[in-house]
Amino acid sequence: MATDEPVQVSKTAKTQNKAMIKAALTLAKATKAKYFFVYIDAVEDDLFPEELPKGLHLILVTKKNVGWNGKTPVKAVVPLPNLKLGRLGLVKIATIFAISSKLVSPEDMIVFLAGKAEQGILDMLMAMQIGNESEMLTGTDFAEIPDTIKPTVFEHALKLAIELSTKGREGKPVGTIFVLGDEEKVMQLSKQMIINPFKGYEQDERNLLNPALRDTLFEFAALDGAFIISGDGEVIAAGRYLGAAIDESDIPRGLGARHIAAAGITALTNAITIVISESTGDVRIFRKGKVIMSFDKPPR
Repeated sequence: MATDEPVQVSKTAKTQNKAMIKAALTLAKATKAKYFFVYIDAVEDDLFPEELPKGLHLILVTKKNVGWNGKTPVKAVVPLPNLKLGRLGLVKIATIFAISSKLVSPEDMIVFLAGKAEQGILDMLMAMQIGNESEMLTGTDFAEIPDTIKPTVFEHALKLAIELSTKGREGKPVGTIFVLGDEEKVMQLSKQMIINPFKGYEQDERNLLNPALRDTLFEFAALDGAFIISGDGEVIAAGRYLGAAIDESDIPRGLGARHIAAAGITALTNAITIVISESTGDVRIFRKGKVIMSFDKPPR
């Protein structure tokens, strides 16, 4: 179990965890799954077998930066933001991070085990082919994420968006857009609404991956307009008006101007946009003019 504090696991929970792991491995074998995702914060790592079924690879999902002491070989570790997430939200974020890092593709069959970290118990088992699961991906275009957008940049932007949707700014809801990649064309198709607050700063000072920039981004998220971010993470501008038009029939009903603008810029460029709804706190990812994934606002 990946934890920095000891969790007292009951005998009943341990029995259930063993049964869930056994069921997951049986399901993986029956469905010919390629990857076995486990939210390791919710289970003891010594419960896993030394070997998995042939062709099955273990991917650990965790909110904690703690090592793995199990005997099973690990293919990769997917770190999640340390926020309260519902079960489906946790599965979605882990899956999209794995896709962005090219660990998996939408064509892959996966098995996912999740549960309650605070109780040390597994209580959810899913098997799915990612691209065929409408609650996960609404399209498969995300598999074509440009190599010019670093996975760490996309993942950091999504973590920031989810944190903003959860906490807001000074407790108040925030709506904004992060535009990632194809920055030259995006800048050509947009215009500055206010004085660019990032102009004149060194590149490393305004890089999305710079921890010192987090509070600044939270402050500027309250501005109208979008953040324009290069594939390397350089925050080029904030308060940018996106003027690209799109056929609104491709946009789910009920979404407003912010989402239409975010969809439009991805239809005309090779960018990806991450949008926070000010009214609901939901987070949506757009690619090629369409929503490819959405996240309900996590519980506070």
